Amino acid sequence: MATSLQLHKLFAGILPALVLIAAPQVHAASADDAKGLWITAQKDAVIEFKICTDRPGALCGQIVWDKDAGTPVDTCGVRIAQLDKYNQDKGAWRDGWVYDPRDKKTYKGAIRVKDKTLTMRAYIGIEVLGETEDLFHVDAMPATPVCKAR
Repeated sequence: MATSLQLHKLFAGILPALVLIAAPQVHAASADDAKGLWITAQKDAVIEFKICTDRPGALCGQIVWDKDAGTPVDTCGVRIAQLDKYNQDKGAWRDGWVYDPRDKKTYKGAIRVKDKTLTMRAYIGIEVLGETEDLFHVDAMPATPVCKAR
């Protein structure tokens, strides 16, 4: 029969292992987290974020699906973001711009990703005075309408 000291030693060895197994996995934000397809909260557009073809190292966002595709208000193909640097300490893409096709204005911008939500912040001057739009990760675009190549 095990003594209480032996049981104490046994549990002292097992407990830390159980805590590590049961603890949620912490995922540090990385520059790659923003890449992929993101749908707006209104589900009216899908933006693809990837490294810019014309600006290596920068992150660009382009509308690849628009519920209004083929109409006069179609925004298919519009670049809505270009952010030049990823700041690991702040977990954000920064030093660039975001464009709002609704008001046709360009703002300073920052993009952060947490879980499956991309937060795009547009601002003039300092970031705290801006507006935020959340986008949600999707694996595929809605079937119709389809953006035509430009």
